[in-house]
Amino acid sequence: MCLQKLYPNEVHVDIEFDVNYDDLSFWSKYDIIHYHRLIGNDYDKSLLLVEWLNKQGIVTICDIDDYWMPTKEHPLHAIIVQEKINERIIAQLKAASHVVTTTSIFASEVQKFNKNVSILPNAIDPNEPQFKEKTLESDKIRIGWLGGSSHLHDLYLLDGLVNVVETMDSKLQYVVCGFDTRGTMTEFNQDTGEKKVRAIRPEETVWVKYEEIFTNKYKIVGDEYKTHLMKFKDESYHNELNENYRRVWTLPTTSYARNYSKFDISLAPLKNHIFNRVKSQLKVIEAGFYKKALIASNIGPYTIDLVHSLDKGNFTDGNALLVDEHKNHSDWSKYVKKLVQNPNMIIDMGERLYETVSARYDLNIVTKNRKELYFSLLK
Repeated sequence: MCLQKLYPNEVHVDIEFDVNYDDLSFWSKYDIIHYHRLIGNDYDKSLLLVEWLNKQGIVTICDIDDYWMPTKEHPLHAIIVQEKINERIIAQLKAASHVVTTTSIFASEVQKFNKNVSILPNAIDPNEPQFKEKTLESDKIRIGWLGGSSHLHDLYLLDGLVNVVETMDSKLQYVVCGFDTRGTMTEFNQDTGEKKVRAIRPEETVWVKYEEIFTNKYKIVGDEYKTHLMKFKDESYHNELNENYRRVWTLPTTSYARNYSKFDISLAPLKNHIFNRVKSQLKVIEAGFYKKALIASNIGPYTIDLVHSLDKGNFTDGNALLVDEHKNHSDWSKYVKKLVQNPNMIIDMGERLYETVSARYDLNIVTKNRKELYFSLLK
């Protein structure tokens, strides 16, 4: 949409959700077909269509931003293995005339199957309302995590953090954003291969496990507030801004980033494995545009833009605090304490992170690069 908006005299973009594989006259009118993983939702038909488009001289661009085989810990692992989706994605990568992904780290993996790879990083529009929300004022220092439902094993890296930092008598508040009780649970029978889908119960959601990590199994919240939380209803609580923990319910993709306005320090833990190493640095970009101090795992996407802000215990002009894998047991709490003891560094690190990302990941800049890539492929 940004491409169409910025370059209306050079580019015409159609976005199609309902795919008719057989209407070849429809496909023939385009110079480029850009798709995420596959065209439509049928891997076999997509493959045949891509091969036909290539023969017609129409540029096919496969866009991919997640590794094709998540670890066994991932909720989709069993289904991907059963349906051989990883093999089907790789087939799409091989067939495309070009591939676009988000980082040089992932590009090196994609190049094992297709040498024609370009990098267009994730980017945001800083003028979009969800990135212009003013941070709420508070006497507390608020430590936040914002994400989806597939990060339990990443958040396990923070297990014990709350207990070590001792929030009960401090000015800290932990904020978990994205809480959601909707959805289904798929029960998979390993012996018969049978799948059974049912509505998930609120207490079964991974978000309850997230809360247990950030509340030390609800020990840092009072009885009244715990009773409120256990209702699992998206209702306000009269004193939630002053509690040691705050639950923030999920928002649509058009407004979820507003939640960055609810905390001061952003946490980005990632367990070290291939699926995480090739992720994009979106957490860095979002936190940076909101000028948040960031504590992140020192792996994969977070090594691209981040520079550690400590040297022998003293603050430097880096833009984040990075936790090495062998220090997961100690440095998350150590760095939180360090920032609490030096609140000015929360502001300084946030400003430096903003300077880093605003110059690289503004959607207008990346869209200009996208246009140049498209035209170069047509040549």
